[in-house]
Amino acid sequence: MLDGIAAFAAGVINQEALDALTAQAVRDTIQLLEKTGSPVITDGEQSKPSFATYPVHGLPNLAPDGIQIQFSDGHVRQLPRLTSGPFRYKIYAEHYLLEAKKYAQVPVKQAVIAASALSLLYPQDGIADYPKEDFLQDLVNEAEADIRRCLDRGAHCVQVDFTEGRLSVKLDPSLNLLRDFIQLNNRVLERFSAGERKKIGVHTCPGADKDSTHSADVDYAELLPDLFELKAGNFYIALASEKDRRRVLGIIKKYSKPEQRIFIGVIDPINPHIETPEQVKQQILEAAEFIPAERLGTTDDCGFSPFGDDTSRSRQIALEKITNRVLGTALAAKALGL
Repeated sequence: MLDGIAAFAAGVINQEALDALTAQAVRDTIQLLEKTGSPVITDGEQSKPSFATYPVHGLPNLAPDGIQIQFSDGHVRQLPRLTSGPFRYKIYAEHYLLEAKKYAQVPVKQAVIAASALSLLYPQDGIADYPKEDFLQDLVNEAEADIRRCLDRGAHCVQVDFTEGRLSVKLDPSLNLLRDFIQLNNRVLERFSAGERKKIGVHTCPGADKDSTHSADVDYAELLPDLFELKAGNFYIALASEKDRRRVLGIIKKYSKPEQRIFIGVIDPINPHIETPEQVKQQILEAAEFIPAERLGTTDDCGFSPFGDDTSRSRQIALEKITNRVLGTALAAKALGL
């Protein structure tokens, strides 16, 4: 797939050939994920350029010199910069969902990017004739449409990726930026009914790209109290990579709300070590000391390759990790009498 994308960029193959490669990659990924036994799968985001920029990839009113995100190993990811209004998505996540549903035999979860992440596209010095509030209104409209289209098309649930939440604490220790992000994302979530929000979740992690993170040094105690103010029904929280999981679980217990379901990360995608089912089980039993079992679920800490050019983790290792997550979750459920 990566070779095909490179060949398309170089003009060696055409769009039709690339689409055929993409369809094959999605089909193969779904078949492999179903073999892990996971009751809900994704398409592996095979055809996205990245988890963050898929809605705007290829828009004509973007420049490449946007905000830079620094990772702990020194490498940088750079967002594009909006040059003019109005702001519109070029593609919605329903496109990926519908392609996945062609092949999937089990329910499909669809990931979307948070409005707060895309708010970083607007330049700090503004845009002539396009005030920031006009941009934010357009952004909220588009972010709502992205989620709603997926729900309307039969997504089992929608996961809003909010990796910039933990990063915002690093960028602004006053927490003002984080709270601005929470407020903006709630402008989107408030447009959904209570029933719809039960199918919408928010993912948080310290980033995961090329075996590196951007904000693992940020204390969860600075993020989680505000995070649970988001009006979502599910929270996917990176936890396997945390040094003191019990402390974080205590914070989750204190600040999460009874109607919020917590999916704890039990797999660390950037660690090549393959967790055993027994290790996964023990993490879940530990979490059940803090979170009622009926509110508890499991997930991976982050995507295995959230950017299209990240080849740091092999597909084989990723699938073994996912398989062991499924097996370990089943062991824990049995131990908990579920």
